[in-house]
Amino acid sequence: MDQLETVIRSELQADTDPYLGTDLVSAGALTAVSTGDNAATVTLQLGFPIARYRQELEQRLRDRLAARLPGVALTFEIESRIVAHEVQKGTKPLQQIRNIIAVASGKGGVGKSTTAANLALALQQEGGKVGVLDADIYGPSQPRMLATQGRPDSRDGKSMEPRVSYQLQTISIGNLIEEDTPMIWRGPMVTGALEQLLNDTNWHDLDYLVVDLPPGTGDIQLTLCQRIPVSGAIIVTTPQDIALLDARKGLKMFEKVNVPVLGIVENMSVHICSNCGHEEHIFGAGGGAAMAEQYGVELLGALPLDIRIREGVDNGRPTVAIEPESRIAEIYRDIARRVAARLALRARDFSAKFPKIVIQNT
Repeated sequence: MDQLETVIRSELQADTDPYLGTDLVSAGALTAVSTGDNAATVTLQLGFPIARYRQELEQRLRDRLAARLPGVALTFEIESRIVAHEVQKGTKPLQQIRNIIAVASGKGGVGKSTTAANLALALQQEGGKVGVLDADIYGPSQPRMLATQGRPDSRDGKSMEPRVSYQLQTISIGNLIEEDTPMIWRGPMVTGALEQLLNDTNWHDLDYLVVDLPPGTGDIQLTLCQRIPVSGAIIVTTPQDIALLDARKGLKMFEKVNVPVLGIVENMSVHICSNCGHEEHIFGAGGGAAMAEQYGVELLGALPLDIRIREGVDNGRPTVAIEPESRIAEIYRDIARRVAARLALRARDFSAKFPKIVIQNT
């Protein structure tokens, strides 16, 4: 290793990436450093989508290295490669889905479905191949939020093609029934429907499947945790004490079934008056941060109480898709990067590489 490479590696080790929470060398993102006459090429491979982050990352590293290596021509080759990560014991990753991310809340009314829809769109805008499974059998809302109403196509009469909107692959029980039809089903039928929605849909090469769970810790949540391979979970809450009490139950449920909690999203964190700009913490302040600290997980981000977010999903025009350059969309993308980066640090799943042993009588 020559002196130029030594300096480059040292500088990269001293730089903490804001999304990984560690340096790129420790994260295994530095794959090669090649040096020549007063020139160096740094090759990086990150485990999360970086379409909108790549330029910012390169500029930060270029500025850092240029300060130590004046006169050295620097070239950066940065790409992302998303792989499957470990899931809970007793489950096996699905062939066409590398990672399943569950979005949960302890109670209703905290904006979980809105967060799931915009989070999926943010991951897609960063370059990921993303799908959304609406697991709320009793109260499906994703068809309206993502404008995917209508029955899915079937090529063979047995399986379903996902509905596609804003380049997201989606499916929901809401695509199979009328919007005003109540689901008067008991637990076993509901959990069976969830498994069918997941397994009978022809998902096409997804990096991430975002699962919008119903609120609470009942049959559907347990089915997801025990039978479906989940790479990680996100807890959505508001700063309100009552919401936090129930959010803690959801977090504890995932811990007990060995599903890693990637972090907490605090929704409706602050209201900013559209007329005068006054900020008011309607549901309290700091609750999400306190919960994250208490349980040793990351606060992924805080979203404002903004009328545009509500109007967007009510009309099938989510903010991230319709106003991608807005401050709200930027916050969602920041959260999405943190989610994907935290997942990228987890152990990989190598089961697909293992040979299958079949015993036959000959």
